[in-house]
Amino acid sequence: MAPIKDIISLGAGCYWGTEKYVRNDFQKRFPNSIKSATVGFMSPDENHMKNPSYRQVCSGTTGHVEVLDVELNDPSEGMVKELLRFFFLFHDPTTMDRQGNDAGTQYASAIFVSNEEQKKIAKDVIAELQSALDGGTARYTGTKVATAVHDYTKFYPAQDEHQEYLMKNPSGYCNHRLRMPEW
Repeated sequence: MAPIKDIISLGAGCYWGTEKYVRNDFQKRFPNSIKSATVGFMSPDENHMKNPSYRQVCSGTTGHVEVLDVELNDPSEGMVKELLRFFFLFHDPTTMDRQGNDAGTQYASAIFVSNEEQKKIAKDVIAELQSALDGGTARYTGTKVATAVHDYTKFYPAQDEHQEYLMKNPSGYCNHRLRMPEW
């Protein structure tokens, strides 16, 4: 088996909340697990617009998703699985291109994987979550996981004022919340 890559991008609606939950809450559970985390944009289509601005992505016309680009200190199968399980705790993976009041393709629930090993882990975690939904142990708006798994393409960092936004503006907008402690 090839080594698991250390970079994965997560789309869970507004990237400010994704960054807050991964940088703060995931790191509390797994200290020093994150080497870096940067908010920005990624498209599942390599032919989409290059280096889009925040305003362009917010228009919903570029095909980009707001993501958190995460570099793990420990890219083991166990750590990638823990990160993905945690990812599903703070957003609703059953709503297509929507998180709360935020609607549009830029707010999709998406996982951009760097290699086949990450893809297998992502699909296994999604199947596990779907089983929990089917069994009634996980509750979201819908009953089917809508999270897309895409190959990692080009990551475009958002402008500096969007990095660590909720750390700098604790009362800033965030539609994320821990929906359940575990599943």
